[in-house]
Amino acid sequence: MQKLLVCYKWVLDEQDIKIAGDLSLDTGRAKYKISDYDKNAIEEGALLAEKHGVGVEALTFGTAAAKQSLKDALSRGLDKVYWIGDATSEQADAFVTANILAAAIKKIGQYDLILCGEGSSDSYSQQTAPRLAALLGIPAITFVQKLTVVDGKVVATRKLGDCIEEITVTGPAIVSVLPEINKPRIPGLKQVMAAAKKPSEEVKISELGLKAGELSPKVRVLSVKGYVMDRKKVIFKEANQADNVAKLVASLAQEGMC
Repeated sequence: MQKLLVCYKWVLDEQDIKIAGDLSLDTGRAKYKISDYDKNAIEEGALLAEKHGVGVEALTFGTAAAKQSLKDALSRGLDKVYWIGDATSEQADAFVTANILAAAIKKIGQYDLILCGEGSSDSYSQQTAPRLAALLGIPAITFVQKLTVVDGKVVATRKLGDCIEEITVTGPAIVSVLPEINKPRIPGLKQVMAAAKKPSEEVKISELGLKAGELSPKVRVLSVKGYVMDRKKVIFKEANQADNVAKLVASLAQEGMC
């Protein structure tokens, strides 16, 4: 294994998003951040690079605001970041995103292992990594909670609905990781200052040779509304608290919750 690549997304920080009275989302004061799931991918890439003494780079696609992510990404152990800032990302779905990332990867070079988060903090479609693998013609391993590289082979433990599966493949391959795979580092002052000296490179969509159909999303988001839970507001008022607990348990069982 000689070189690693991590794909990440620059997203709105959900804790800054407010829900208006008409259930529309108020993002006027929301800041941006690297998607939490992608922080796990970056951390895993950095750990593998440190362990095996290889290079690790990153690639991100978003609006022009994605450039703001570079310093944070580089402070997390990456050697270099390629970024694509284009208005196309405002309506891009997983189809468009995968097409652009695949074309960019073919342009910038070959990698032995490509890491992604299992989904992004905003849409969480879980489609980008498998689509990217199909376009590049390499294996995809999803839902990975443990990852090692032994004798040039990728050994991944997948967490599925009712079982654990271990897969071994010979790279290059794409792996999408679950949050439990690691705990992302918090960059210190030294790492933040060093990040300012690390290289980054802009890749323009116009340089990727993509056709109009490859940049046209299959899914368009017309609106996003906040979710409101309508509670039943059932109150148990028996004098004996044990009776209240018994009625609560019975009610939950009737709803299929226990």
